[in-house]
Amino acid sequence: VQLVESGGGLVQPGGSLRLSCAASGFTFSGYVMNWYRQAPGKERELVARITTTGSSTYYADSVKGRFTISRDNAKNTVYLQMNSLKPEDTAVYYCNAVPTLVVGYEYWGQGTQVTVSS
Repeated sequence: VQLVESGGGLVQPGGSLRLSCAASGFTFSGYVMNWYRQAPGKERELVARITTTGSSTYYADSVKGRFTISRDNAKNTVYLQMNSLKPEDTAVYYCNAVPTLVVGYEYWGQGTQVTVSS
């Protein structure tokens, strides 16, 4: 089982990044997918969630209107499009999979660093 995030990096305020999380080893389409983030000295927080078919999404108030979560079940991949980035978005971003339609375990990726700075 693997969740592999990519797409992080250094970006200037107001810029954009697209994170990807490639899943393998489990029935991706049966899992709700989440993006969390953790900034230094802070607790991990839920950023966005997408249901198994992508029909419903949730966003934290701090990112609503700027971030978009999506998934491609054919590619076993979930994305996080991040626009209008702010310095306070700086954090390690984690992909998380929670079983919903299947019996299974919760999984976490290793995280990808996003730094917003001029």
